Amino acid sequence: MVTLGHYSLFFALILAGWATIASFLSFVGKGRGLQTSAERAVLGTFALIATAVVCLEHAFLTDDFRLDYVFHYSSTSQELPYKIGALWGGQAGSLLLWVLMLSAMGSIMVLTNRTKNRALMPVATSVVGLTMTFFLGLVNFLDSARPFVMGAARPDGVGLNPQLKNYWMMIHPPTLYTGYVAFTIPFAFAIAALATRRTGDLWFRTTRRWTLFAWFFLGTGILLGAYWAYIELGWGGYWAWDPVENASLMPWLAGTAFLHSVMVQEKKGMLKVWNMTLIILTFSLSIFGTFLTRSGIISSVHAFATSDIGPAFGVFLGVVFFGSLVLLVTRLDVLRSEGRLESLLSRESTFLFNNMILVGIAATVLFLTTFPILSEAATGRKVTMGPPIFNLVNIPWAIVL
Repeated sequence: MVTLGHYSLFFALILAGWATIASFLSFVGKGRGLQTSAERAVLGTFALIATAVVCLEHAFLTDDFRLDYVFHYSSTSQELPYKIGALWGGQAGSLLLWVLMLSAMGSIMVLTNRTKNRALMPVATSVVGLTMTFFLGLVNFLDSARPFVMGAARPDGVGLNPQLKNYWMMIHPPTLYTGYVAFTIPFAFAIAALATRRTGDLWFRTTRRWTLFAWFFLGTGILLGAYWAYIELGWGGYWAWDPVENASLMPWLAGTAFLHSVMVQEKKGMLKVWNMTLIILTFSLSIFGTFLTRSGIISSVHAFATSDIGPAFGVFLGVVFFGSLVLLVTRLDVLRSEGRLESLLSRESTFLFNNMILVGIAATVLFLTTFPILSEAATGRKVTMGPPIFNLVNIPWAIVL
């Protein structure tokens, strides 16, 4: 089973890479056969990743402590629910869960668009395939992210951290990851709309349900995480402005702004550039949140330790964010608004002000969260920003909102 899981991830990486390349070639050369092949590769990638997950869960359930990951996050006395949930108890397993969800959503995207949106599908498939390839590259080649690393035979394991042996551990991370990952689909269609110059309302009408789905699960995951932290860690409040809490709040704020803003584009044909910017920002902040959690560059009570995964995430985030902005700038000529704000008291103006406040809160949280990194880089001294400064700045924003 361990060998099967290991090779399943390796061949999943090959298929995801092929899906990326074939769909891109289909877009460039208009090859329908290549696009069909790419979409089948996405389905195959999901099947292979699901096989790897089953193999890893089998190792947990059978106490196979030869696997380093099972040894560190399970034990013979660990209750069955926590043996199952130990899959996402560490970095390698949580990344595997992430790419499993992404491949599942990519498969749903492919299956539900077999007879529609064919002009957008090559680029959308390529974006999803590239994201899967990145995550599969991590779980295949980086030591801290590989779930099938073998060690010596051991009679028992270390077990989960006692703070993770909580009911909410079973539902909070998968719920949060569902929200994070689902924003990939609207982002993929937005990039497809820019690349094909089809920047009307088709791309966001197609992904409206995906956006609502992602927003709902990310928001629910945040609430569950806040409650879990309150009852388990005793931080003294439901929101302690911990960096990892902030990492999930920022894309939710940007996603909330996007949900409101696309209504204006749908009704009035306005805010096209703004909507593209918001969905790029939302997806980038989702990747940034994962980067914060796993890079170890900011101290947090529930971030992973410093590892070799941080630089890889940093490079991928840079490619996604700046590459998307470059594409956006080159398509400004097809993103002209079809209407104008009629007055400061119009419904459209209210939505725009609402957007500005939500993005302002997100930008404030981003700046204060990353300030320790900025201060250390500038002065050599790391200054930690605590809850008082976050409350001082954000409570007025919230009152205005």
